[in-house]
Amino acid sequence: MQTVETLNEGLKRAYTLKITAKEIDAKVDAEVKKVAPQIRMPGFRPGKVPANLIRKMHGPALMQDALNTAIQDGIQNLISKEKLRPAMSPSVSLENEYEEGKDAELKVELEVLPDVPTPAIDKIKLERLTVPANDDAVQAQLQKFADQQKSWNDTKDGYKAKQGDLVTVDFAGKTADGVAFDGGTGTDMAVEIGAGRLIPGFEDQVVGMKAGDEKQIKVTFPEDYPAKELAGRPATFDLVAKSVKTAGETKINDALATSLGLKDLDQLKGLLKGQVEQELNGLTRTHMKRKLLDQLAAGHDFPVPPSMVEAEFAQIWEQLKHEATHEPDPEAALAEMESEKDDYRAIAERRVRLGLLLSEIGQANGIEVSSQEMNRLIAQAAQQYGPEDQQRFIQYIQQEPMAAAQLRAPLYEDKVVDFLFEKAEIKDREVTREQLEEAIESEDGFATGTHHHDHDNHKPKAAKKTAAKKDAKADDAKPEAAKSKAKKVDAEPAAEKAEPVKKAATKKASAEKAEEAPAKKPAAKKAPAKKA
Repeated sequence: MQTVETLNEGLKRAYTLKITAKEIDAKVDAEVKKVAPQIRMPGFRPGKVPANLIRKMHGPALMQDALNTAIQDGIQNLISKEKLRPAMSPSVSLENEYEEGKDAELKVELEVLPDVPTPAIDKIKLERLTVPANDDAVQAQLQKFADQQKSWNDTKDGYKAKQGDLVTVDFAGKTADGVAFDGGTGTDMAVEIGAGRLIPGFEDQVVGMKAGDEKQIKVTFPEDYPAKELAGRPATFDLVAKSVKTAGETKINDALATSLGLKDLDQLKGLLKGQVEQELNGLTRTHMKRKLLDQLAAGHDFPVPPSMVEAEFAQIWEQLKHEATHEPDPEAALAEMESEKDDYRAIAERRVRLGLLLSEIGQANGIEVSSQEMNRLIAQAAQQYGPEDQQRFIQYIQQEPMAAAQLRAPLYEDKVVDFLFEKAEIKDREVTREQLEEAIESEDGFATGTHHHDHDNHKPKAAKKTAAKKDAKADDAKPEAAKSKAKKVDAEPAAEKAEPVKKAATKKASAEKAEEAPAKKPAAKKAPAKKA
């Protein structure tokens, strides 16, 4: 094989490879030997069909397989010989249509990873905001839990529904001009009066209804309602009340705990305290990680492969486009996105650079995901599939390095971040939960006397409002995957199908979504379908 470098500019490389006809023919011989045991031909015992007959019968297919194998081997040899570190899968093309018996000439183009400067990790200073899981916090969690265990009692004939009651209704909705709309009809819908789960005005008009009552109510859909054809428009609903129930009192005592299979109330409190502590520790870690990544991003500026940035940007953009479909005015949301396109591209570049930095730190300090940890990750991920597909999924992960890297990456990143926490100079400060949440939500941090660095000036205005909250997920840069081959982005998730009578949460197509952790990206082969 002959190799000639045709481009060496920045991170871009290009080569021409010539694979001789002799090398390809040798690959054909190897393919013949590989398939010979499976070939059946009248007059010959299994595995005894002459090679020349196999070539005659299966020549084109064997030649194609041999050429593909020769190309793959050629690329691997090129990477090894030139000591290349591809950022993405190389682009490979035949210079001319291949003819049997002739040399094959290839053009190989790729981008290589940059030389990442050794990150300075001995000067990191962080503030750890902590919130104690005190009795008040545990009691609030206990009350919330008790409310979730609410029981409902039947009422006597003629009882009129009040605030806090549960009314089961059949409903049929129509627009102001009397036209029924999709999803506007249903049966046995539970309406908890005062819960605020339905569109404004719906629950209040159920007050006073008795079992068997029929009533028509008038409502107006919110301006931000997901179904554009209903947003801001008046409608009517014909209701039939089928039952009315009152909320039973859920007492916080030993009986509540024993009904859950626990020993007593103290054991329930202990479990809830553990949950509160875990949640608060998670908030503390979110804030610290954001500040850590800000320091890393601010202290390092090196070129990153454009192909990696484009792949990351494409993923962000697809996610934003999906979010825009849930806006009251999708066209306006898309126009706003377009006006901030450069900002989102800057976010993609930041994520790629952080991924390379974290990977460099991990490799330099021997941080690895063990085989036992990887097996646990695979087993956990396999649980999302049906029993018949779990083994197929496991085989898929084992056979596809890119898919395995994507699965491994979040844990690897967490290990690198934890390593940096151990190396950092950390000052603890006790705050309230509200103060910690405000620090996570705020643009400028929480009374630290510091400001965001220049890289945050690249974020869109909408992004700056919730910068801290999203950065914990935003910068899940998946460092191992960043140094692997090309990744494909999942198709857009299916749009939510909300019942028209339910109140929709406002969704904004902003960098908050753009900077969330990337969705899983499968490699070329298709993983098993998820169970319904």
